[in-house]
Amino acid sequence: MEIAKSKRPEEFLNWNDIQKMKYSWNVARESMRLSPPGFGTLKEAITNFTYAGFTIPKGWKTHWNVHSTHKNPEYLPDPEKFDPSRFEGQGPPPYTFVPFGGGGGGTSYVCWERICSVELLVLIHNVVTRFKLEKVNPNEKISYSIQPIMENGLTIHLQPH
Repeated sequence: MEIAKSKRPEEFLNWNDIQKMKYSWNVARESMRLSPPGFGTLKEAITNFTYAGFTIPKGWKTHWNVHSTHKNPEYLPDPEKFDPSRFEGQGPPPYTFVPFGGGGGGTSYVCWERICSVELLVLIHNVVTRFKLEKVNPNEKISYSIQPIMENGLTIHLQPH
């Protein structure tokens, strides 16, 4: 809200504002860690290898699941807890937070992360500063399959400030 207070009502965010939204970005990343936009990825074995006693032949497709990394207590203590502070400082170890699959970790991943951060931060800013959000059913139950599923679809009222 600090940024919103420094802006005139119709003034847009600028790059400096977005750079200051560190906590909001930590919240967005922790949300993507718990409920990633992607489920995983297929990779092709480039050589024969053994994993957990199983031989994987060259050319076979293997599937990596995002949750196997994002919710691994070896890398992220108390992985079911929503904790945006995980992303402060150096954040999680490399390749333990890969909401877009990670790929080769090269420029395409960095590009997508940057685009996503700008879009999400602008969206968060506009929703928070322009609307009051209120859950229609505050006691709605959430079940989990691959992704969280709201019992009634998480209906909300959006009321302009």
